[in-house]
Amino acid sequence: MTDPARPDTPRYAYEGLDRVIHERARLSVLTSLLTRRRGLSFAALKKLCALTDGNLARHLQVLEAAGMVSLSKASGLRRQTLCRISAHGRRRYLEYIAVLEQVLRDAQAARAPALARRPA
Repeated sequence: MTDPARPDTPRYAYEGLDRVIHERARLSVLTSLLTRRRGLSFAALKKLCALTDGNLARHLQVLEAAGMVSLSKASGLRRQTLCRISAHGRRRYLEYIAVLEQVLRDAQAARAPALARRPA
């Protein structure tokens, strides 16, 4: 976040918009996992995010490499992959959301004068 007391800081750079998260499929995966403390099976996550097996697997690889999710294989009649958001992933996701909220506030502030000038 920028320091409003220092006018030379890049006010609208939004450095907190993490490229790992700022992709539609990965944002969907993390949001789904954030809302399910116990995690989700690969199949359930695939359905919730409307992704193919290959797409979900690739996005999970990226998120796992970044330390944002953990994957565990449960053995049994059918092997099942359980996906969970990590504590690090939860923290980064919430920081990311805070930056998105700032983007929305900035956009709303820019929009308000334009709406006030509009004839009724």
